[in-house]
Amino acid sequence: MQRKSIGKDYISCTYEYKSMNWLLIAEIAYVIVLILVCLRIIYDTRSTTKTLAYLLFAIFVPVFGMIFYFSFGINYRHRKMYSKKLYQNDDLAVKFQQRILHYSEQTFRQNHATVISNKELAFMVLKDSMSPLTADNAVKLLINGEQKFPEVLLAIKDAKHHIHIEYYIYEDDEVGKAIEAALIDKARAGITVRFIYDDFGSRDIRKKLVPRLKANGISAFPFLKVHFMLFANRLNYRNHRKIIVIDGQTAFVGGINVSDRYINNGRNPKQVFWRDTHLRIDGPGTQYLQYLFLCDWNFCANEVLQPDSNFFPAEPAQTGTDNKIVQIAASGPDSESPTILFSILQAINLATSEILITSPYFIPGESLLDALTIASLSGISVKLLVPGQSDSILVNAAARSYYNDLLSAGVEIHQYQKGFVHAKTMVTDKKVAIVGTANMDFRSFDLNFEVNAIVYDTAIAAELSLVFYEDLKDARKIDPVKWAERPLYKHLLEKAARLLSPLL
Repeated sequence: MQRKSIGKDYISCTYEYKSMNWLLIAEIAYVIVLILVCLRIIYDTRSTTKTLAYLLFAIFVPVFGMIFYFSFGINYRHRKMYSKKLYQNDDLAVKFQQRILHYSEQTFRQNHATVISNKELAFMVLKDSMSPLTADNAVKLLINGEQKFPEVLLAIKDAKHHIHIEYYIYEDDEVGKAIEAALIDKARAGITVRFIYDDFGSRDIRKKLVPRLKANGISAFPFLKVHFMLFANRLNYRNHRKIIVIDGQTAFVGGINVSDRYINNGRNPKQVFWRDTHLRIDGPGTQYLQYLFLCDWNFCANEVLQPDSNFFPAEPAQTGTDNKIVQIAASGPDSESPTILFSILQAINLATSEILITSPYFIPGESLLDALTIASLSGISVKLLVPGQSDSILVNAAARSYYNDLLSAGVEIHQYQKGFVHAKTMVTDKKVAIVGTANMDFRSFDLNFEVNAIVYDTAIAAELSLVFYEDLKDARKIDPVKWAERPLYKHLLEKAARLLSPLL
């Protein structure tokens, strides 16, 4: 009996010893993998803030933190995106740049007062991304889908050579079908139609609407095709742009996607009022939007479309008495620098009296937070319009964590109550108006492909300013004292959410 007992104890000890060895090996392996992942995060992530956030998440949230990074954080396509360019011939590229510089210099020489007072902004965007400063544009402010979509359908109807359309969200609903029918009519009439849709944002049109377009002679390609929707690196590197370019002379850009939700027609009593802003541009200001589309097209379609007079008319259609100065700021994972963020910071820095900002997702980061704080402390009136309730609880909490700092500096924060405000706009000194696709958050500045239109014009800036103050009538101003006196747990939860700001 004693020998049997000894034998059992020996086997048990041997088993426990082997188990401990395997556990030790597993722990060592995990530490090695964690170190390698941390090194990858440090090497692959440009932003210091994001690097620290991913490192903390990977270290303090075992296994899941690493899975999260490889699912949403790693830049799988970084090198491929940076390789794309429009001009295959370097000599042509140099000539194109010289043409842009010469044209922009001519615009400066016209001595437009609004441009002169913001020349540092215009020069910065020009030098950073070779986006020309264009004159002789007609610009029309379009409020909500009920103003935008009729204008788009009219412009499509007038197309003579080509229609280029690129959207983050395109839905197969009433307005989506109306634009689809208009595009098909033009394609049957011999007009070339090219269509880019984000494969995640417009995933619902892949099986039906896209095949219908192709069957009717329209070329359609997804941006960064998603093969496995549930496991894809889906949150990053999406094409958030909303661009239409017609004949290289007319363009639309702004925050409004193609969806019935953007039309407030009162048909559905349960539908939330959707407040958004878009622009129609006629004139040479469309040409950089055309450039962006062609770059994206060559990337998505694996083609080598080259610039010609059909895409870039030497003398765009005259706009009558209108003479709006327009410049396009665009950036994304393929950019050498965050041009959109830089342009916003420079516009804030140059403001002397008033800054009006509307943003549905406001997670500013330290640089933008500091810029707004400095402006307000310097005596500039800074007003911020945000949703009363975001469509993301986590994003909403992270955004609110920044409010204390801004309110303490004298920034006015207004929460929109009528519905959901989705517009992405800024007005400075009633001289410069910015309308586009970029939210004021890490994702727009660093992870998504975005585009903003900068209009140096007192009339457009005054009009957009008036729209902003009309929106304030449907908003509630935050009382700084009451905000600071909220329960401690709310402040704590918001500060916790703020730690994840670079990842949202």
